[in-house]
Amino acid sequence: MARSDADVRPGKIETVEPIGKRILIRKDEDKKKTKGGIQLPDNIEIPTITGRIVAVSAQVDRDEDFPLQQYDRVLFNPKHAIPVDFEGDNRLFVVPVEDVVAVFRRTT
Repeated sequence: MARSDADVRPGKIETVEPIGKRILIRKDEDKKKTKGGIQLPDNIEIPTITGRIVAVSAQVDRDEDFPLQQYDRVLFNPKHAIPVDFEGDNRLFVVPVEDVVAVFRRTT
């Protein structure tokens, strides 16, 4: 049964849960300074395609072929990323797991 806007009560916390082979990523801030230390004007940004996993769908969580978990920092192809209009900064994206091309790991 579909819920109407009247069914959403004030004060309730709304969450986003990816479905299927998808994950929810909070994209890293776009860089305002180059590696060489040159400050860029406000209207120019170096696009980043890295971010932190906020949530993993149940299907991805059970799949051993995708060793991804919440809080992992990943590199992803933004071509199929779907922006989620959930927060004011609009940095949340639902991304197909196949578009995650690398995960950053620290070695001990």
